[in-house]
Formats: sequence, C-alpha cells, structure tokens
Amino acid sequence: MPVGDAKKRAALELILGSSALLVAVWLVQPRPTPPVPASATVKTPLPPEERSAPARLAASYTLEARLDAKSHRISGSGTIDWQNTSRSGVRSLFFHLYLNAFKNDRTLYLRSPFAAGRGGAHASEFGYIDLKFLRARELGGGDLWPSRARHSPGDPEDETDIEVPLPSEVPAGGRLTLEVSFEAQLPEIVERSGYSGSFHFVSQWFPKLAKLENDGSFAHFAFHPQAEFYADFGRYDVTLDVPDGFVVGATGARVEDKREKGRRRSRYVAEPVHDFAWTAWDGFREHHARVGKVEVTLLTPPGHTKTEAATLDAIAFALPYFSRKYGSYPYSTLTVVHPPDGAESAGGMEYPTLITTGAPWYMPYTGVRALESVTVHELGHQWFYGLLASNEAASPFLDEGLNSHAELSALFAQHGQGSSFAWGGLSVEGHSLFRVFSAARGHDEAVAEPAAEFASFRNLGALVYSRTATLLETVSRVWGRERTERALLAYAERYRFGHPTPADFLGVMREFLAPEVAEMLNVALFQRGSVDYLVRDVESATERSPAGFFERPSGREKVTRTPEGAPRYRGRATVYRRGRLEIPVEVLLIGEDGTRTLERWDGRGFLKTFEYTGARRLSHVVVDPDHKILIDDDLLNNQAATRTATLARVHERLGYFAAVALGAGP
Repeated sequence: MPVGDAKKRAALELILGSSALLVAVWLVQPRPTPPVPASATVKTPLPPEERSAPARLAASYTLEARLDAKSHRISGSGTIDWQNTSRSGVRSLFFHLYLNAFKNDRTLYLRSPFAAGRGGAHASEFGYIDLKFLRARELGGGDLWPSRARHSPGDPEDETDIEVPLPSEVPAGGRLTLEVSFEAQLPEIVERSGYSGSFHFVSQWFPKLAKLENDGSFAHFAFHPQAEFYADFGRYDVTLDVPDGFVVGATGARVEDKREKGRRRSRYVAEPVHDFAWTAWDGFREHHARVGKVEVTLLTPPGHTKTEAATLDAIAFALPYFSRKYGSYPYSTLTVVHPPDGAESAGGMEYPTLITTGAPWYMPYTGVRALESVTVHELGHQWFYGLLASNEAASPFLDEGLNSHAELSALFAQHGQGSSFAWGGLSVEGHSLFRVFSAARGHDEAVAEPAAEFASFRNLGALVYSRTATLLETVSRVWGRERTERALLAYAERYRFGHPTPADFLGVMREFLAPEVAEMLNVALFQRGSVDYLVRDVESATERSPAGFFERPSGREKVTRTPEGAPRYRGRATVYRRGRLEIPVEVLLIGEDGTRTLERWDGRGFLKTFEYTGARRLSHVVVDPDHKILIDDDLLNNQAATRTATLARVHERLGYFAAVALGAGP
C-alpha cells in the first residue's frame, strides 16, 4: 500500500521539518552500488514452460453502478460468476463488505482512540453497504441474504466479513451465478474511499467474495486498519452512471461512453484482475500520454502544472523499468489519480490498472521527491499486489516490502544519489532514509508478521516497508545485484497470477542465489534476526628481530638482537558479529602510510582476528567500507583506530571516514 500513507508522509515531514535529521541521514548515507542500467534489458531467467500459467478467473463481476453526487450514494446491481476452484465442496460463502468499516466508530477499523489507520484520521460522515438481495440461480433462486451472519466472526461490532450459508453444497469445480442488488453510502473520506465535496473516490464499494483457497476454506478477515486485501482473479465488466460533466477514471479499459438525459454512462472492462476501483469528479483536469503500448490517463486538480509534469515523467521512466525487471505490464491502460486538497487520504493507494498519488502543488519546488516516490511506489504495486496477488493481510512484506525495494531501485536508477532529496548541493538517497527507519524499530517485532498483529502502524511501516527493502538491498550488495534482480524477476514471472507465499519467495531466493541467502532471509524476516559488525582491540607494534636463548640441534644458543634496519610493523584487529544473521563482510586494514589491505570474513562465528604487516604501523580498521550491509544495526562502530594513532592521523582518518560515508571515496 501507499507511499502516501502515514509512514511515508511522516518520513517526508521529517525531511522538510527537521534539518538535524536530514543532515544526519546525509552524513551516514552509504555509497550505493550501481544498479542495473535503466536501458539494459534483463533477460528472462525462466524457460517458457516454467513461467506462470494464465490466470484462473474464479470470481468475475458484471455490475452497474449509479452515483448520486449530492447524497454520495451508489445504487448497484449485477451478477457474480463464481467457480469452486478448490479440491473440496463449499457449504457457505464469505463476503468482504469493507465499506462497513466506516459505518460507525465502533467498527474494527475505526474504534481505536489512537486512529491506528494509515492517515491517522477519524470519520466525520459515515458510510456503509446494504445488500438488498443475494440469489444463486443454480440453488433455486431464493434470497440467501436473510440467512447471513449478522457480524464478522467473533466481533459483534463489525460487519465487514460476513458468512452466507448455502442451501446445498457446491462441489469442487461447480459454479454459481449470484444475482445481487446493493446500495453503498460513501463516507466523507477517512481512508482510501469516500467523498470530499463533489470529488468521489470509490473503492471496496461492492460485495466482494473472499479468496477461496485450494483446501476449500475462504481466506476471510475483517477490515483492519493495518491490513489490506486478498481476492481471486476474475473479469470485471462495470458500467458507471454519473452526472454529466463529471470526469471518470476506473480500473480497466473504457469500451463505451455515452451521454443522455444529463448523465454519463461509461463501461469499463478488465481481466484478469482481482479488484475494481473508480473515481468521479467535475473538477479533474485530464491528461493523456502513451508509454510504449500503454495508454496513460492522468487526472489532476487545477493548479498542479508542475506536479502533472513530474508525475508523467515518473510514469514514463518507471513503467518500462518495472516491465524489464518484473515482467511485462499486461494491460493496455493505466490511470493515475491525484486527489484534490481535502481528499489527501485517497492518495497513495493501488488498484489494478489504477493508482492514486498526491503531494502539495509546491512539492516539486522543494527538492523532496515525495510525489515521485508515491507515484513510483504505487505503480510498482501493479506487480507486487496486482499481478502476484499475495495474501496482504497474512504476509504484507511480500507486497509492501518487495515493492519498496522495487520503488527505491527505480528512483535510484532515474535520479541517482538524490533519489529522495536533491537541492542546493545536498542530496539524500532513498536507501539511506529507509535504513534509518529500519534501524529504529528493527528489533521490535518480526518483519513477516500478519498485518493486524503489529503493535502499531509505525512498526509495520518500519519493518514491512523499510526493513524488507533494506534487507533486499543488502542481499544485492553482498551477493550481487544482477543475481538478486534475476531472482526477483524469476519470482515475479513464475508466480504471476499465482498468489505466492513466503515459502515460494524463499524458495526462489535459494534457487537463484544460495541456500545461505534463503536461510539468512528466513531468520531476518521471521525471527527478528539482526546483525551488528563492530571492530575492537586494534593494536600495532614494531616487528623486532629475534633475541634470547633458543634451543638448537647443536645445543642452547644465545642470540643477540641485530641492529635494526628499516622497521617493520605487525598489527591485529578483532571484528565481532552481534546478532544471528551471518552475512559475508569485508574488512579494510589501513596503514599510517595510507596502504590498504582488504580482507574478507564469511560472517560465520562471532569474531575473527585479522593480522597485518607493513612498513608503517596499522592505523585504522574499517568494517564493511563500501557499506554493503545496510541492515547493520550500528554503522558508527564499524571503524576503530590504534591507541598509538597520532592526533594528525586521527584527523586524516576521520576525513577518510567522512568521505566514505558521503559516498565520495578517499
């Protein structure tokens, strides 16, 4: 989910509002290794027979929706074609009625007094969804809705996850044609969906079937403020009826558009997708561009000329970039929505072929790439959410974490060292920013927890988004960027339309990188694994010729020290590893004369001593001099000097460390 969410917004506010933090991040930001060039074509690592099969269209929707723009109410009806794709018979259906999250302030989504959601806001005008009837043609056509459960399982105050018993079992492979009529009252925008004035953003607005798993169970869950979505793929054929003069944007391609009697009817078709969202507003400015074979539509408020250009520039770069990295974008359209002032909570969200972005009109003038970050992040979700469709509630890191890595990769490929901020000669790279968030809460909880189990959204943001991205960047730098990117491409191709699990992801990492990489990721993601390399006990002394009594074959011999010529020096340094992650690391030994010796440690064990010989004393030791291990808890203990280092040498070496930290090199 969103880069426009609370975590990202808080990060950007910190950049703008706290010069101390900005300077601190700038000073310690690591020197990134070059990404795969943006123009390079990453060859497909999988033969055709190993690539994903076509999507199974298990739940398809044909709907009509009429918007009353004054009451902000939608009248909907249509059919749902559903197939039991599991191995077992099904005796009931589960529907996600997520608009009921905004029905009152006691729902699971809204009842926290701490406003635990992404935007941190509470509702003012509430909304809901009411089903008028639900009929199954194959089961006699009677209304099934009266026999429904009255609330979400185990939660009498929530109505977002509703079970509907069936009069008879639907066998494996069986189909149902469900006829449905409903009314959706939009709330004033709190999160994602709702209205602000005449602006309407409409998501999670229809009765949506929960995802059916292979064993015949439904992956159903109430709408939690920290969780997102999971559904079967299908074909969506949706006709939207709005007041004439309103500009409409929606999932899919518009195949019909006509005006009559003061209304506008637009029909959209999309497949294979697992959700459908739309927007309607009489204030949109509409822009069109073609990126490759994709027709891009940008909808913005008036007065955003600079943000319009920045958004289209980001899409023009990132769409082909992601297609090379993670497989081609399979749809003919992409709609990008920039909500107006007052509707910011609708920004920073992803839906199939439709994303929302957002930033104040003045943001492009500040040097902060907030708009680009939001736009690229949400576009990346077309792969890590849209095409892969993992269970976002159970394993959010597969969506948000992998997508955050993709986002940072694309931004760095386009903007280099200033991928998060660039102004007045000062620049901040995105991985540095994410590392700060990751380190702050990296020991709090496991990264791979279900979304609802995180203690706070701050923890979810720091761990799921930032720590996952930091882990993957560490893997890229230590085990090779090209190998890592090929592994991610293989994962995205193999499981396209496949609803992959954490085991699938780790399996690909094991196959394309190494078993130790998969094991490291397993510990880091599931077991709060961490690492902190530090150097202690740096010593150096003159190497003297032998003197004293020595036992020889001929007897005891007294040896007198010979006159010294040019002195030689020996040194040693002990490097320690704290934490459970075993990551190969480089150690740089620096002599007083500037000579450098680069040693390597496979990270196994908890300490390793490095020996040094040279014409001058050992002066300094730097662990991980190129900052490959971004997941390292504390970068400030990665260097140390001998006790005999002079003040002048200390000053010189501090200059060296600063140069490394700034990415300039000595």
